[in-house]
Amino acid sequence: MSNLLEAAPTPLRTLARWIEEARAAGALEPEAMALATVGPDGRPSARFVLCRGVDDDEIRFFTSYDSRKGRELAGRPHAAAVFHWEATRRQVRVEGDVAILSAEASDAYFHSRPRGSQLSASVSPQSAPIESLDELRDGRRRLDESLRGGEVPRPPGWGGYRLVASTVELWTSGDDRLHDRVRYERRGDVWVPLRLAP
Repeated sequence: MSNLLEAAPTPLRTLARWIEEARAAGALEPEAMALATVGPDGRPSARFVLCRGVDDDEIRFFTSYDSRKGRELAGRPHAAAVFHWEATRRQVRVEGDVAILSAEASDAYFHSRPRGSQLSASVSPQSAPIESLDELRDGRRRLDESLRGGEVPRPPGWGGYRLVASTVELWTSGDDRLHDRVRYERRGDVWVPLRLAP
C-alpha cells in the first residue's frame, strides 16, 4: 500500500509536514503556493502567495481585499491552490470554499510581520495602476515618520482568508513517470482517499 494512504489522518497534516520537510531540504519559500481564483467573466487567474497556516480543515493566507484576487474572491468565494517542491519531488493541490478570517486573526498576523512590510501594505493600493514605485516609497516614508515609531495600524482593506479544503491531492514523483497520486475528498468529517493514475 502506498505511503500516501498511510501518511496521516488528514491530508492537510501531510501538507504541513511536507512544508517542513521541504524547508529542511533547502527549498526557498516552502510556503509558496499558486492560488487560482475566477473573475466575473469566468476566466481564471493565478498568482503565488504564501501559506500562513495549515490545520486539519484549512489553509490560510493574507492579502489586500481590494487586490484582483480579493475582488474575485468576493464575487466567487472558491479557490484552488498548488504547492510544488522540486527539492522533495512532491506536489499538493487543494480546492475549496474561501472565507475571510476574523479581524483579530488578521490583526495578529499583520503585527507579526516586519515593520517595513506593514508600512508597504498600508500605502500600496495592490493591483491598482500607479505612476511609479517612488510615490509608494515616499508614502511609506511619510507614514513611518508620522507614526514616530508607534504601531502601524492594519489597513481595513487588508487581511486574511481561510481556504476550507473540500479536495486535497497528494503527489510524489515516481520512476518512469509512474507518479503516486491520491485524491482525498471530504465527506462530512471524513476524508475519503481515491488513487489516481499518474
